[in-house]
Amino acid sequence: VQLQASGGGLVQAGGSLRLSCAASGRPFSSYGMGWFRQAPGKEREFVATISWSGGSSYYADSVKGRFTISRDNTKNTVYLQMTNLQPEDTAVYYCARRRVSYIDGSPNPNTYAYWGQGTLVTVSS
Repeated sequence: VQLQASGGGLVQAGGSLRLSCAASGRPFSSYGMGWFRQAPGKEREFVATISWSGGSSYYADSVKGRFTISRDNTKNTVYLQMTNLQPEDTAVYYCARRRVSYIDGSPNPNTYAYWGQGTLVTVSS
């Protein structure tokens, strides 16, 4: 399984970006997916997660109402639409695939088996 994250970049505060994570390997549609981020000097933190079917999602309080996770199982891709970005959103964003199939997403990074390489999001004030 390989996960390829893309879409990061430099944006001004209040701007928007859409991250993509393309998956290869075993059936993508059977697994919950998540986005995490790690800012310089900080621990990795949960951002958003989506169930294998796309029917349910869950967000960190810090991004709720601003970020939207979605997936297109026909394209083996999960997205993170980010709006009203703030400087505190600056981080490397990682996508991940859950270890077990046919269950919902999770904020616990230990339940994810595969991780993408990360894409850098920088928000200037």
